[in-house]
This record gives sequence, structure tokens and C-alpha cells, in this order.
Amino acid sequence: MAEKITAVFDGKVFYPTEAMALPANTRVRLTIEILPPDKQESVSFIMSARSLKLSGPPNWAANIDKYKYL
Repeated sequence: MAEKITAVFDGKVFYPTEAMALPANTRVRLTIEILPPDKQESVSFIMSARSLKLSGPPNWAANIDKYKYL
């Protein structure tokens, strides 16, 4: 099965720009095609952070001093 995705390389790791329907630790083969500058999409920090699917308490921001030294 072949699927085309767009990803961002941070110097060490490729991050897909959209969610992938693959189980964790699935081995894949990548073929790299560098997009020309006019076709590149910028990725915001918020989009990157959301893609990490981090979880935490709902009051995290309100109690930052309590959590920042854990």
C-alpha cells in the first residue's frame, strides 16, 4: 500500500503534517521529495503541539507554578 503524505523535517525527525492511521512502531519506507519554496506550507507551533497529543490536567495553565518543577 502506498500513501502520499507531507512531513516536516526538524533536523532529526520527520513529522507528518496530518494525522496518520498507523499503529505505533509501524515500519515504513520513505521516499523524499523536497518541495519547492512556493509549495511549502508553514507549520505553526500550535499545530505541532496539538499533533503530539499531550495530556495533562485541565487546570494546567492556572496552576503552572505547581506543575513546572515536577
